[in-house]
Amino acid sequence: MAATRRSVAVWEHDLAKGNGHFTVDSGAFPSQPVSWAARTEASGGKTSPEELLAAAQASCLSMALAAGLGRAGKPPERLTVAASCTIDKVGDGWKVTTMEIHVTGKVPGITSAEFAEAAKKAGEGCPISGALKGNVATQVTAALDA
Repeated sequence: MAATRRSVAVWEHDLAKGNGHFTVDSGAFPSQPVSWAARTEASGGKTSPEELLAAAQASCLSMALAAGLGRAGKPPERLTVAASCTIDKVGDGWKVTTMEIHVTGKVPGITSAEFAEAAKKAGEGCPISGALKGNVATQVTAALDA
């Protein structure tokens, strides 16, 4: 079953001095402000496409990992996925260059090696990872909670 999600962004004026906002059709959160300065300097309470991409990656990978662990008969009690997305100047333009993901989890009956392998597979198989594959250097690290 296909699902389509929609967002609308509005930008006013030039890149350096302008600003914008976006909305999401789900209504999950109110209109959010964006600016070039918030994207490449201090956020100043505004979000950025890269922050949203990191949130998408963290959410997607956590679901893929929960599904994989469940199929393996080792459902997690809790997973925490932290994703950091970096934008950097490359040549004459800007590019999302890296996505670093750190996964921690409380998963009864699993070894650290099994958890790391499951996280790696989830990191390779979730839809957001697939969208980034070949374009963004991605690294997944994993550790069980003590």
